Amino acid sequence: MQRLVIDGNTKISGELKVHGAKNSALPLLAATILGKTPSVLHNCPRLSDVFAACRILSYLGCKCVRENDSVIVDTANLTHFEVPDQLMREMRSSIVFLGAILGRLGRCRLSFPGGCELGPRPIDMHISALRQMGVSIKEEYGYLDCSIPKELKGTAISLSFPSVGTTENIMLAAVLANGETQIRNAAREPEIIDLANFLNACGAKIYGQGESTIYIEGVKEIGGCEYNVMPDRIVAATYIGAAAITNSEICLKNVKAKDLESVLPVFEEMGCSIYSYSDKIYVNALRPLNCVKTIRTMPYPGFPTDVQAIAMAALCKARGTSVIVENIFENRFKHAGELVRMGANIKVEGKVAIVEGIQKFYGAQVEATDLRGGAALVLAGLSAEGQTTISNIKHIDRGYERIEDNLNLVGAKIKRV
Repeated sequence: MQRLVIDGNTKISGELKVHGAKNSALPLLAATILGKTPSVLHNCPRLSDVFAACRILSYLGCKCVRENDSVIVDTANLTHFEVPDQLMREMRSSIVFLGAILGRLGRCRLSFPGGCELGPRPIDMHISALRQMGVSIKEEYGYLDCSIPKELKGTAISLSFPSVGTTENIMLAAVLANGETQIRNAAREPEIIDLANFLNACGAKIYGQGESTIYIEGVKEIGGCEYNVMPDRIVAATYIGAAAITNSEICLKNVKAKDLESVLPVFEEMGCSIYSYSDKIYVNALRPLNCVKTIRTMPYPGFPTDVQAIAMAALCKARGTSVIVENIFENRFKHAGELVRMGANIKVEGKVAIVEGIQKFYGAQVEATDLRGGAALVLAGLSAEGQTTISNIKHIDRGYERIEDNLNLVGAKIKRV
């Protein structure tokens, strides 16, 4: 089993390029299924979740080839409509293949997805929305058996919560449906906009992405296209956190500051000076960190749940008391216990974590409990006295391209063993 070994108490400095967004690349790869001609996704990150998505595409009959940072998908021989249980269990976002396969083949059979254990992430909203569009869904023995008795039809769908996955599945199914589909209370994340822009480049007709109501006018067919995956805003936030926790300065390239509008003010409140340019962000965190009164995770444009663990790690080194309220997932404070092993002073009560600032982290043997929690441990290890060993790093590899190589470029001392 691989581990990361970090020699801490080091500063970082220099430039880092932010790779393509995991949370965009995965739905884009699923969306290639809808096109009858090949698609090329540039800036597609080398992540275990991306490799899993490519394995699903290959099983379905697509030809999936990587060339440097690009992935080429040819769906000409798409034949299978079933995704095996083993492939579905590799990542939680595998459910996004449901809408795409249904839209293209009119039939889909798959099991419930796997991935990080963050608490319930029910797919009831997905099922309800697709049934409103004319899909017959049978749930049996952990599988969803979906078919379209008549036709996939556009309709108005109101979501009880602006779920990213549900919004994506509806969009993918609606592209080739008959008539117009409206998604009310839709997710507004930048990754939703990226998916809509890709589909429109392929010939779809989608309007209102980034707003609370999205309109999809069904078309007969779409092709493929060449497209650049958006930069990963969560990876960018992680590197900002690395600068903050080590009282360092760093310049991030290939990043959109607009996508981080809810995150940057929090780090500025901690005392970081942040300067944004068209495709760069410069972070100066040389001063001691200050506490933040309250952080509440919310759907976009609120503070992202995926940055909560990163912010918590940094706030452990801040002067004073900070409060974090997790409103998205009920089981997303598991990393707190591992940070406590390193000397953090964190008290968790339900969905609230109270973080008392400490002077130092201390190196320890810890375990990554999930993707972003694992990244938080890497940040703690960077600033800790002594050596930190992180196990179960398969979680980290789901969302970060060789995180140790990138951080070593700017002065960190991390090795994979």
